[in-house]
Order: sequence, then structure tokens, then C-alpha cells
Amino acid sequence: MVREFKMPDVGEGLTEAEILKWYVQPGDTVTDGQVVCEVETAKAAVELPIPFDGVVGELKFPEGTTVDVGQVIISVRTAGEEPVAEAPVQETVEEPVAEEASGRQPVLVGYGVAESSTKRRARKDPAAANGTAAAVLTEQRPLAKPPVRKLAKDLGVDLATVIPANPDGIITREDVHAAVAPPAPAAPEAPVRAPAPAPAAAPVASYDSVRETRIPVKGVRKATAQAMVASKFTAPHVTEFVTVDVTRTMKLVEELKSDKDMAGLRVNPLLLISKALLVAIRRNPEVNASWDEAAQEIVQKHYVNLGIAAATPRGLIVPNIKDAQAKTLPELASALGELVATAREGKTSPGAMQGGTVTITNVGVFGIDTGTPILNPGESAILAVGAIKLQPWVHKGRIKPRHVMTLALSFDHRLVDGELGSKVLADVAAVLERPKRLLTWS
Repeated sequence: MVREFKMPDVGEGLTEAEILKWYVQPGDTVTDGQVVCEVETAKAAVELPIPFDGVVGELKFPEGTTVDVGQVIISVRTAGEEPVAEAPVQETVEEPVAEEASGRQPVLVGYGVAESSTKRRARKDPAAANGTAAAVLTEQRPLAKPPVRKLAKDLGVDLATVIPANPDGIITREDVHAAVAPPAPAAPEAPVRAPAPAPAAAPVASYDSVRETRIPVKGVRKATAQAMVASKFTAPHVTEFVTVDVTRTMKLVEELKSDKDMAGLRVNPLLLISKALLVAIRRNPEVNASWDEAAQEIVQKHYVNLGIAAATPRGLIVPNIKDAQAKTLPELASALGELVATAREGKTSPGAMQGGTVTITNVGVFGIDTGTPILNPGESAILAVGAIKLQPWVHKGRIKPRHVMTLALSFDHRLVDGELGSKVLADVAAVLERPKRLLTWS
């Protein structure tokens, strides 16, 4: 008996994944729960275990192929199983749906079983526009990726009313814009040609294509690009800067390295900067919030999921430390070390990148003084940490060499006004200038 394993439903509106690596080949024996391949979605790279025993028959797609959810990716010959007798010729539209649903397995790390896998295929099938199938199509959730859903929400477009132009049934940004575009004006009696646009061929043309490389944008990089564009042109960004003397913080870092409570933990300036931001949020809790466009509400969070932007070979990701506000300094150091190590290994799970409330991006590790960071979608603030440099500084009335750094805080001006943003940034700077405030303000 041959059984087929399909690309599982990854949830959250994602409809495809790229096969990064196969761990099995035709003829290999596999067991229930054995990892057969690694795939990359727009969220992260994850491993897929197969839900049955048998011998690999065929790998349907090579490595590097992007596969739609629901497509068969591997077939397995199983032993000791008899095919189930089929009912006499009573094929209805619903039967394949029920049969597939019974074989669904929650195989993708971080996601459960979704109910819409087979309904999506029904949507693609134009022959299913009758009777019960029509009712199924009416009730299902429209297919669209997260940035497209966000765009539709911002423009006030109901995705259920949008007719996708592509035959695969997935709604694109162009479909959403078309749904809100005003009707074209009636053509005048004499056609009027629009003025010719400025020549755009020059920037696109290649001087020497032999010495150029084109890199497909997909997976994490594609999702990051779409999220950054949506964030930049949805949330009104404001960025404030402060330069601070962190000499005392650098001394404290050296002291903590020899503290027995911090033994075996990585102690660096980022640890104390993270703690300083958590203290500032505790003193100014209104900054830890998000904007609900649909409900026209500010959602204040009574927990801090602290995101740390991490550059990986697959692109920028922002895993977060859950309930960071409740962690002691050693616990925070341990969580930071684990987060960074997991990100570098490419093993960050989708769940680790969800639910963030505020983010730190450390551009100082590249020798950069500061920047104007873009908000992580759904968050209200992001702190950019610049390089720590020895500079001349006025200290106690005299010019002395001191360790100095620049901080930049970007925030969503819809819910964080200038006063609140300034207080948060000033508190972070005050703690780093005199880290003993950690004891009195925490």
C-alpha cells in the first residue's frame, strides 16, 4: 500500500514552504515520527517528521523547490496494511475532504492541525461551484498571506469580497488594491494618451549580466521585507536619540563576570541594556502596547516579551524572551545566551518569534554608532544600541576619556507620544549611566 505525505498546513495564513534538505532517499526505511526533511516557511526553518512507517518510494520535489501546502512531497510503501474497501461509487465532493482530514497530523513544529487544508483545494477547483461544495467555499477563510491581510485591514477591505486574479485562489496585494480602486473615468471621445513616463529602463538594465548574481527573495527574507514595508508605511515612526556615558556600566559588566551567581553565563553590555529597558518599561508601562486598527483600541500588555533582532544566514529574525520582566539578572542572561545560540544554529522555532511586545536591535556589534530602526510589526517601540567607544567626555567638570554610546528609540506615534517616548529613553540612559539604579528602580 502506498501512502502519501503532504506538505502540512503551517497555519497563520502561510500557504507555501521551501524544501531545504531531504534526510531520506528512495528505498530508505522510515518510522512514525522520523524527520524526513527540513523546510523553510516565511517564519522559520523547521523539520518535518513523517506520521507512518514504511519504505520511501519517491521524493516528489528536489531540494530548493517551493511547494504549496497540501501538495504531496513524498510517497511511502507501507507493509502489513490492507487497503480499506471503498464504498460503491458514491463519490461526492465531500468524500475526499473527509478522507484527507482523517490523515492530518500536527507535524510542523509550533503549529497544530488546521481545518482548512482541503477547503483550500476545493476553492481552487472551479468544478466545485455547486450544492454543498459552494457552501464550503462560502464559509472558508480567504487565502492570503499575512502582509496582504494587514493591507486589507488597513484599507477596510473585506477579503471575503475580493476575487483573486490568480488561478491558485490566493489573494495578492494587487487584488486588494483593485478592490478599493475607484472606477475608471469614462473614456473621452478622442482618446488622450497619457504623458510618457520617465525612462525606467536604464536603472533596470544590466551593464554586464555575466558579473551579476540574482538571488530569489523567499522564505524568511521575503517575509521580513514584506513586514518591514507594511510596518514602515502603516505605523507613524518617530525616532529619538541620546548619547550616554556608560563607563560605570562597563565596570559592572566586568564585576559580574566574576560573580558566582553568574558563573557559566555570558555577561555583556547587552544584558544590562536589556535590564535597563525592562526597568524603563516598568516605570512607563504605557509604552508596552500595540495598536488594534480594526477595533480602534490601544492594547496595553502587562507582560514583556523582549525581542532581540538577530542576523542569520537566512535573514533577520526577531525571537523573543517570554515574560522577560519577571526574570532575575542570571535568568535573563541565561535566556539571552540560549536565544542567540539557537538563532545562530538556525533552530529558532516559529513560536519563539511570536507575541513580541518590544525589541532591541544591537547595531553596535558592527561598529555603527546608531540608526533609525523600523518597528517589528505589532509592537510599539524598538531600541537601537550603538557601538560603545572610548571618547573625550566632560566628567565632573573635566574632560576625560569615557566609554560612550548612542541609543535610538523608534516608537509608534499613534500610541506613544513624544513625552512618553522621551521618558522611556531617558530612563534607559539613566540606568546605564548609573547602573546602581537597577537596585532602586527594579
